[in-house]
Amino acid sequence: MLQQEKSDDYVIGTGINHSVQDFVQAAFSAVGIKNWEKYVKTDPKFLRPAEVTELKADITKAKKQLCWKPETDFEDLVKMMVEHDTKQLLTERIKKDLDKLQEYRI
Repeated sequence: MLQQEKSDDYVIGTGINHSVQDFVQAAFSAVGIKNWEKYVKTDPKFLRPAEVTELKADITKAKKQLCWKPETDFEDLVKMMVEHDTKQLLTERIKKDLDKLQEYRI
């Protein structure tokens, strides 16, 4: 994209439709939890009846103009996201704990 003579907008994605439920299932699976339904509740009052039912990336332009194709599938992408967030949370927790230890140093 950056090497193109003319700048342009491209949609990057898998080109495959996935639901929020698919995402939640993949995220819980990434941390070894198969029964995600035990931890997630759906409140019907937050469901939007006029919501677009299908959203997926149209990668036609990127494929055609950039000869681009997705290399990471949905499950692997969700796993990478979960791993990143988990590492970030652990790092923040360690920093907090170290700060507390510093308070107690003589």
